[in-house]
Amino acid sequence: MPFGPLISKPGSSLNLKTGSWRLGKKPMFAHKGCTACKMCYTVCPEGCISARWVSAVKAEKNTFQPDYDYCKGCGLCSKVCPVKDEITMVEELTPQETK
Repeated sequence: MPFGPLISKPGSSLNLKTGSWRLGKKPMFAHKGCTACKMCYTVCPEGCISARWVSAVKAEKNTFQPDYDYCKGCGLCSKVCPVKDEITMVEELTPQETK
């Protein structure tokens, strides 16, 4: 029995919104003391943190934000951030709690 690829078409991962896999917490970016060190951007295993860029190398300060459609809430971004309380993991409301 041959084993085939799990995703058959290149580039189709953008259609697989994995943020629904989060288990209760999500990162919140304070946008106050960000130094644009890009640690959160670099360490994110899903590559879902983005920023506005001044140039190909330099990001604008205070512009980093996760895409919650793909963020799984691992918390690595908050662990590597050198600025205290810039990125905090907060409880996420379930759809039943928002009603």
